[in-house]
Amino acid sequence: MRRLPVYLLLDTSTSMYGEPIAAVKNGVEMLLSTLRQDPYALETAYISIITFDSTAQQVVPLTDLINFKVPDLVASGTTALGSALTLVSSRIEKEVQKTTAETKGDWRPLVFVMTDGAPTDDWKKGVEKFKAARTGVVIACAAGQSAQTDVLKNITEIVLQLDTADSNTIKSFFKWVSASISVGSQKVDLTKKDISDLDDLPPPPPEVNVVL
Repeated sequence: MRRLPVYLLLDTSTSMYGEPIAAVKNGVEMLLSTLRQDPYALETAYISIITFDSTAQQVVPLTDLINFKVPDLVASGTTALGSALTLVSSRIEKEVQKTTAETKGDWRPLVFVMTDGAPTDDWKKGVEKFKAARTGVVIACAAGQSAQTDVLKNITEIVLQLDTADSNTIKSFFKWVSASISVGSQKVDLTKKDISDLDDLPPPPPEVNVVL
């Protein structure tokens, strides 16, 4: 069976303390409960969470929806976005199965990056490594006005902005992410093609602005 890997890179720096980090955790819980009701997602979607504060860590390796356990997210430290991009590149290399002469490998992974501030490490080196990774659609989300969309544009052409990083707006974003994974799971199953751009996914909600 060909899996659809999904990597969530979540900012857990000090600026996310309080309402934003609680909203992110609730968003992940809602995403899981929604996807567990979708037969296509249950069969193909595998999710990993990488958090980044002063360092980056993979808190959940690539896991199917039934066995996925929501991690405890705590806000502290700075914003090591570059380290997160380097880490996800190495995890994609190790966890995503490649196509061989005998078998079809996994679908290209969907990657969602969410941050509310400016990176505090060598993010350009991380972007370089990330660009070499074999990914499908990559979506960066700037949560609130302090996030640097110009930095995120170096990672992907698809940058979304939330006007605020409050619970309602973050909830809307995670609702859209879960809908995108559902639609992506169904499309790869029916069309046998990778998800290649934003047009393959449902339109973002009004709270989520596409940065042009």
